[in-house]
Amino acid sequence: MERKTVEALSSQRKDERELVDYLRSPTAIRERCGQLYKRVIEGNSRHFNCDLSQLERVADYTIQVIREEYPNLEIPFHSRWRHFEVGGVPRLLFLDERLAGLTPLEKAIAKFDLAIISVLLDAGAGKSWYYNEPETQLRFKRSEGLAVASFQMFCAGTFASDGRTTPLQVNADHLQALTEEELTQGFGVSKENPLVGIPGRLKLLQKLGCSLVSSPDVFGERDPRPGNLVRYLMTKTRNNQLDATTVLSAVLEGLSDIWSGRIEVAGINLGDVWFHPDVVDDGLVPFHKLSQWLTYSLLEPLEELGLEITGLDALTGLAEYRNGGLCLDLGLINVKNQDILLEPYPVSSEAIVEWRALTVILLDCIAAMIREKLGMNAEELPLVKILQGGTWTAGRKIAAELRKGAIPPIQIESDGTVF
Repeated sequence: MERKTVEALSSQRKDERELVDYLRSPTAIRERCGQLYKRVIEGNSRHFNCDLSQLERVADYTIQVIREEYPNLEIPFHSRWRHFEVGGVPRLLFLDERLAGLTPLEKAIAKFDLAIISVLLDAGAGKSWYYNEPETQLRFKRSEGLAVASFQMFCAGTFASDGRTTPLQVNADHLQALTEEELTQGFGVSKENPLVGIPGRLKLLQKLGCSLVSSPDVFGERDPRPGNLVRYLMTKTRNNQLDATTVLSAVLEGLSDIWSGRIEVAGINLGDVWFHPDVVDDGLVPFHKLSQWLTYSLLEPLEELGLEITGLDALTGLAEYRNGGLCLDLGLINVKNQDILLEPYPVSSEAIVEWRALTVILLDCIAAMIREKLGMNAEELPLVKILQGGTWTAGRKIAAELRKGAIPPIQIESDGTVF
């Protein structure tokens, strides 16, 4: 091969690698979503209008919800850990009691195991499914139901190599051998109680098992576990500080191969990245919703280890149907064609990509107005707390006021791996 050809190929690979790194960054999320937001504001969208005069209405509604949920404004992070205590049941206290004999690092690894497996199982459950918790006889739906079910499966050793002697683990070899029957049983699925995307969820966990084995530097060589990501992240700290974007980068790098049927660049799976024809350059729009939700959920175990998390607001709001639904239901976003509200749309469709992009940018705008009204700055009230307080809860509340079952205003075809 001629030298010029080799140099050209090397340059191409470098460019492709730089593109992958860019599309994995919060900067790219905001820039690419910002392009679509600008088109909507200028009236050039085929699907949506944006009425910024309603921004204050959305902020006021969200503040009302925040004050109802957290009167003293002591708001925790928007993370999976909130769902584990739904119904007022102290499940995390129970978990801490079972982990009492471990070192702080071992506890963090176990909590990473739980958070990672639970978040990856968190994509939309559909409107019909519910989970009956045997211990409490309480019934939960949607995200809370998925959380409690996955928590109970974790505690029962469903994801462990030896569920009888060391149940509170997630091990690569058992994930690879996981069966649909185990998931179906764990989620209480039946013909009368269907859960959306069981095959997709199973495939995701099986591919997670493969990824753990193929990345020993991140997940451990002798006993690959998702929780070993803690050890990897400890090597990235400086002066006992860890940047939130470093956690996101590790999540995206370590888990990139688990997503099926997604866009690839240079053979690298991009994950939650989709095409929109009106985006310049390559037309690609990243969101990384589940990966950022997972990142937010990993920060608390890291803080329990004594680490200080920096750069929280570099991460973006989550492009999902509760946050996006809040904007639609309160008139901040308006549809141009009512047909979009009548039939489910695939995640890859132009309209859904655009709706999610608007959601990301508008969450920043809503957050800024909420801080202004409450007299707080970004350090006192970061976006991760506004989501919790917050826009996600407000989105569910307004949906329940407007539609039976609190279904979102736009229906999305889910394969169990995105929403």
